[in-house]
Amino acid sequence: MSGKEHHYPVTITWTGNQGAGTSAYRAYSRDHLINAGTKPAIQGSSDPSFRGDPARWNPEELLVASLSACHKLWYLGLCAGAGIVVTAYEDRAEGWMVEEAGGAGQFTRVLLRPRVTLAADADVEKAAHLHHTAHEMCFIARSVNFPVEAEPEFV
Repeated sequence: MSGKEHHYPVTITWTGNQGAGTSAYRAYSRDHLINAGTKPAIQGSSDPSFRGDPARWNPEELLVASLSACHKLWYLGLCAGAGIVVTAYEDRAEGWMVEEAGGAGQFTRVLLRPRVTLAADADVEKAAHLHHTAHEMCFIARSVNFPVEAEPEFV
């Protein structure tokens, strides 16, 4: 591998010992904290389907959010470089995961639905094409083994 390597240290601290540790499947909470340097901690848990806290972020949501954020960051940068003025961006992304009978599972698809507000004189065709380029460049999308699709809407 050639090129510049980046390193991302993250600490996950389980906070769900309710006194008996993992003595039984129902004896512990799935809660944890996600830390990276001096940034505010993210409160995590598992999906509520797996006894997690619905008020906390789960890994599946964080994966979908990472794909969405990566695409957005590339897209905005590409637009800035191409002279296309974006004034607002919101993505209602969704991910689908299949759980197998034995408990293992995997994501089968993520769909990004960015709603992009452009300046009045923007080239909408060029703006649409840059979503394809953003997808080709997104570090996270290039790292997963399932389809990541985008259905942009322009305002």
